[in-house]
Amino acid sequence: MEKVIIVADTGHFKAYRVVRRPMESPRIEMIENYDILETHGRLSEKMSDGAGMFGLSGGRKGVRGYGEFHNMETENLKRVIRHLAENINRVIRKEECRQWHLAAGKKIHKRIMENLDPSVRAKLGKRIPSNLTKVKKSEILHYFGEA
Repeated sequence: MEKVIIVADTGHFKAYRVVRRPMESPRIEMIENYDILETHGRLSEKMSDGAGMFGLSGGRKGVRGYGEFHNMETENLKRVIRHLAENINRVIRKEECRQWHLAAGKKIHKRIMENLDPSVRAKLGKRIPSNLTKVKKSEILHYFGEA
């Protein structure tokens, strides 16, 4: 395998294989495509505690939690970034490519890079700090200069 292209954001992951055949233009084939369900929906919808009900027991008043999520959003984002990096490591190793490219949203791009294995990071070619998960498959190659 020559090249792999990975596009990701906090809700989506797509991995493509770049296929080159003699007398044909390069094209890409989908390797993996999934949604990250942890990031869908509001955090308040994921909490099991009713507003103002925390700390009430048997009619006694106690400490109430009024929507303090104690960095849950930050922790969730860290978990998603680690998950993305682990999947990138796995795909790059499995495909045994010589080079790969990455497009990830600005918010997570650098943090994904920090979580990659050094051997995988060493094969990284072009990096685009932008969310390309909604770009048509036929247009992905143009962003990486492969067309």
